[in-house]
Amino acid sequence: MSTLMVAIADMQPSTLFQGPRNWMLFPGDYSRHLRRRFLLSSSPIHLQDSDPVCPLLHNRCVVAYFHDDSRRPQHRPLSSSSSTSSTTASDGGYEDEQHKQAAREAVSEILQENGVSKEESMEIAMKSPKYLEMLMDSVRDLDELFQSATTITSSSTATCSSISGYKKKVFDMGKQKGDKGLVPVLESMVGLPLPSAMHIARYLSSHTPPNLLHKVKYLKQILFSDVDGKVPIGRSGRRMMMHLSVPVDEDVQQTLSFLEKIQARRGGLDLLSSGDGSFRYLIESFPRLLLLSVESTIKPMVDFLESIGVPKGCIRNVLLLHPPILFYDIKKEIKPRMQLFSKVYGEDKEFGKMLLKYPWILSTSIEKNYEEILAFLYAEKVAEVSIHRAIKSWPLLLGCSVRKLKLMIDQFHELDITDKMLHQVIATSPQLLIQKPQEFYKVVSYLKDLGLEEETIGRILGRCPEIFMLNIDKTLKKKVEFLSEIGVSKNHFPRVIRKYPELLVCDVNKSLHPRMMYLLKIGLSKREIAFMVRKFSPLLGYSVEEVLKPKYEFLVKTMQKPLKEVVEYPRYFSYSLEKKIKPRFWVIKGLNCECSLQDMLEVECSTKD
Repeated sequence: MSTLMVAIADMQPSTLFQGPRNWMLFPGDYSRHLRRRFLLSSSPIHLQDSDPVCPLLHNRCVVAYFHDDSRRPQHRPLSSSSSTSSTTASDGGYEDEQHKQAAREAVSEILQENGVSKEESMEIAMKSPKYLEMLMDSVRDLDELFQSATTITSSSTATCSSISGYKKKVFDMGKQKGDKGLVPVLESMVGLPLPSAMHIARYLSSHTPPNLLHKVKYLKQILFSDVDGKVPIGRSGRRMMMHLSVPVDEDVQQTLSFLEKIQARRGGLDLLSSGDGSFRYLIESFPRLLLLSVESTIKPMVDFLESIGVPKGCIRNVLLLHPPILFYDIKKEIKPRMQLFSKVYGEDKEFGKMLLKYPWILSTSIEKNYEEILAFLYAEKVAEVSIHRAIKSWPLLLGCSVRKLKLMIDQFHELDITDKMLHQVIATSPQLLIQKPQEFYKVVSYLKDLGLEEETIGRILGRCPEIFMLNIDKTLKKKVEFLSEIGVSKNHFPRVIRKYPELLVCDVNKSLHPRMMYLLKIGLSKREIAFMVRKFSPLLGYSVEEVLKPKYEFLVKTMQKPLKEVVEYPRYFSYSLEKKIKPRFWVIKGLNCECSLQDMLEVECSTKD
């Protein structure tokens, strides 16, 4: 027996180390350090408990491994060249495909032993390269350790281990690790890096691989299989993060951390729609999801969300934008929080729509802020019905601090809007309340530059508040340029906009331009169209198919009036064809009278339908 073997074998039981169960899996640094200690010492080595190599020798299996000739790798002389070559594929063959395949089969057998089918176990082994590499490295390190000891203490040699022997070593290494195959499942099916997979596997010790696989597959199915009408989840996430200005609870904070991880990647929050792009980060951020029961927790929550009006294909939006909802108790937590908003949504189905727009509505921090928002808006004399309508249509308002809301309402008051107008703004365009004050002021300044007075701008705010959410360069300027192109002079801009501010929210390409082209097609010139717009601003706000075309055809085909009459009286297009134009025309025709369009439609009644 070698000097080293004698030194170890002669140790008293009290000095033989009792190592951890997975002593074979310590990093290669331990084995290399241990080997150096053994090789550089000519006298028996007595290791102390504090010695950094102790974890690897706290087990009598070390002695047994040294004595087992069948485990010894090929004898190699100790030299610098052999030391260098020990990490190459040609030295020991650990990197060639045969050994890799043997290692995969070993991992597959571990999984099969724990209940996974042969086909699926092989697929998992193929998709867990880091786990495979760890086992192969551990086998290599141990073989190098024992080979070096043999080189110093014995002149005997052994033949190289067979592939089947190598496979058994990897199998034993995986078994010794004690994770029951959970780590390769987490690496392959979830996409976790090896350290995260090993860390999370510790918390799943009560699970079996088949149980974990079922859970992972179900989560992927509800989160990433697709989808009835994809709601743009990335855009929703960005809005929620952008307009959050209140202190948050732990659940929302944890969700924010998860979303920030996704946002930092190339592709940003749009990756939430991709399982490959976000599932790993979801599980890293919320590993407790893998502890939930599919049958008693996850499925009941999915069914509940569908029952309150969240479309089946959109349930994933709620779960991905607020994963902690899966940890909530439906009866004890969710339903009481829903009750708080009952006056807002009315029926359960309507709450589902709100939840889809703003999943954080169920968090305690948003619940608290809701009460503060109510108190503030009541103090501003905003009607309760207007508040509820605003929150129902734009629940992101609930993430906005009262301080921020006050800044915007102060901006409104500077334009001298009445209480009635304020109610209208809040009820119809609550998005305006969470806009940055400087952005709102830019629009006000732009309208002033067009020649509109502050009082007029205030009335426009009350009538068409969405104008103040538009981008000046991308939207407002394009509408003004269009007016210039058709011949409306700058001097007439204030009158046109004052009479019909909705013109500024019409799409140039989809609405204004097609309507102008129709008017040109029926024989009007650009100059005539500009004159008509100056005289009657809403002209280009009417649909071609529903308004302009049928009224024009009745004018020229039935009434047999010349086109110049609508140039002189463009308001003709504002009257109802069935309720006003046709009845009056038939009465006048029956009287055998001739009159202008204006006289026909305004006589005795100037009220438009």
